[in-house]
Amino acid sequence: MKRTKNLERLNTEEFDVCVIGAGASGAGVALDATLRGMKVALIDKSDFCAETSSRSTKLIHGGVRYLEQAFKKLDFAQLKQVKHGLAERKTLLSLAPHLAHPLALITPVFSWFEGMYYSIGLKIYGLIAGNDGMPRAQWLNKKKTFEHIPGLTKRLHSSIMYYDGKFDDARYVVAMVQSAHKEGAAVANYVSFESFEKDEMGKLLGAFVKDEISEEVFKIKSKLFINCTGPYADHVRLAANANEEPRMRPSKGVHIVFPGSYLQSKDAMLIPETKDGRVVFVKPIDDQVMVGTTDTAYDALEKEPVLESEEVDYLLETLEPFMDTVPKREDIIAGFAGIRPLLAPKSANRKETKSLLRDHEVEYDEVSGLLSLLGGKWTTYRVMAMDCVDYAAKLLGNEANCITDKHYLIGNQETDFDKVKFAKNANALGLSSETIEHLLLKFGDQANEILDVIKKDRRGAQYIVEGYPFIMAEAVYCLKNEMVTKLRDFLSRRIRLEISDWNASIKAAEKILPLFQSELGWNEDEAIIELTEYVKMIEGFRAKAGVL
Repeated sequence: MKRTKNLERLNTEEFDVCVIGAGASGAGVALDATLRGMKVALIDKSDFCAETSSRSTKLIHGGVRYLEQAFKKLDFAQLKQVKHGLAERKTLLSLAPHLAHPLALITPVFSWFEGMYYSIGLKIYGLIAGNDGMPRAQWLNKKKTFEHIPGLTKRLHSSIMYYDGKFDDARYVVAMVQSAHKEGAAVANYVSFESFEKDEMGKLLGAFVKDEISEEVFKIKSKLFINCTGPYADHVRLAANANEEPRMRPSKGVHIVFPGSYLQSKDAMLIPETKDGRVVFVKPIDDQVMVGTTDTAYDALEKEPVLESEEVDYLLETLEPFMDTVPKREDIIAGFAGIRPLLAPKSANRKETKSLLRDHEVEYDEVSGLLSLLGGKWTTYRVMAMDCVDYAAKLLGNEANCITDKHYLIGNQETDFDKVKFAKNANALGLSSETIEHLLLKFGDQANEILDVIKKDRRGAQYIVEGYPFIMAEAVYCLKNEMVTKLRDFLSRRIRLEISDWNASIKAAEKILPLFQSELGWNEDEAIIELTEYVKMIEGFRAKAGVL
């Protein structure tokens, strides 16, 4: 994907559909519409998947909390949500198996009765999933539990083990964007929506957008505009029709990260209930452990949400009953926060955000002609996109059906890709087994292109930062092929080092800066500013979290 060529297309061509927002739902809509033969534009004010969609717990799941609430409150809407999520779990795992994998989750219990309760619930969860290839829930005795996660508290009685999916959320979106681009979509990051051009009746004719890199403002012409901006959706909705009622009820969720030695496991843990009635996941992320999430109302949408000191305290306190040795504040090596796009009914009574259902809605504004995809959650992005594009297809007179459930994503499209041959070739170039595994997990059948970079310049085989499998050739490849424009695009979303180790991310930024300067044409002052601002941002994260 070449940004300059895509910007030229956005500036000069007319589209059937222009999707605003390139997170999970926006990328999903763009791919679905493109595969139905529509001419599609996709833009985002920041990098692809820079906001909500890259700040998830990185699970593909039906939602065990929703299942419990469905039975406790006899709320069949919650049960429908679980069923949809579990059906999509199987599909998402199949579309990009290099990025998405099954994950065992252990639920510690402290009595026979508690074990029976969660065993029944998680077995029902498996029954709803049907025959999807996932192992069924098992009740493990104390000895078996410690074989899976040695770092758990010795006070536990037993545990229930069940399975869901884990995935690399940011790279999954990049794969969708690449797949849409391959099929003909014009895509560009760092293109922000400014305003709409309308006719005398208020119908949308075009969108004025700004290239955040060059600061040029230009107009995108499209028959239909689709708003996929998640928690920021009201901004676009009200720009299209100032009389619309705000719908979004943003909620903040945070995660902390600490060394993997505390968990000593590749499996994850589900804490089924916190003191305020939520669930928390404790799961591996690369070689570290990630814990989250929280759920609090959030209205400062103009600011990036960050991990706060009291949120660190909350998550560490939540861990205390379940772990043999609980990390201390100084053990926290990274953390991140995101905003959920919770959706309130029109003219709704105010509720706590944790009581709002994570379902989606396709909203069509008759006055302006704006189509908005509102609410939802990661696991059901494909169904959300399908519902939205079905509506768009009716408006545009397109009769093609959705085929995204069978369209493999970039990284899983080359039928003749040989992992064994790749490993041999990579080993011959001096790459470690850890780096070989990492490249296969991040790039799938595109990993050979990383080797091509190394063959041209053997310095590409150098580690970016000691202790991690990332190599310089990845930065070169992503700069040339994945529209990486800033240090953070690569560090946070292409290799996700920023969200797992703040110190290592700063060291990595210093190491890769010359590559960025060369590829993007930065002068010395521009390069220094980019690095200085990145380091300052990370130090700000530390200060807010109170882990200096």
